[in-house]
Amino acid sequence: MTNPSTVVSWVDARETLPRSGTPVAAAITGRYPADGAAGSDTASGEEFWLVRPMVFTAVHRSADGAEHRDCFVDSDGVVRLPYGLPSEETVTHWAALPTLPGGNTHMLLGEGVRPALEHAWGARPTA
Repeated sequence: MTNPSTVVSWVDARETLPRSGTPVAAAITGRYPADGAAGSDTASGEEFWLVRPMVFTAVHRSADGAEHRDCFVDSDGVVRLPYGLPSEETVTHWAALPTLPGGNTHMLLGEGVRPALEHAWGARPTA
């Protein structure tokens, strides 16, 4: 069986950012729900810190046409900025994603998938 463990090296997003186009694990902080109570100047909701897969990009144009620079974007198109910049949710740290089990790549397509799965499982699947 392939060893499923991996070591994650976190990078402080205030100090260094990944290369544009890099998929990363991003540690995000903010409050949920983010909206303050009506007429209130104080933050509401519960504070959180969690990890999500995201892509870092030097320039991103949102669906509404807004342009964002040096930002992290999730699969839903939500933009988050590095910690310390004005954003409801910010990225405190990021880490390179691990490679696929039993290999040295982050993505496989087509004919390479089945052999890679069989190698990672250590035996042919019964299905």
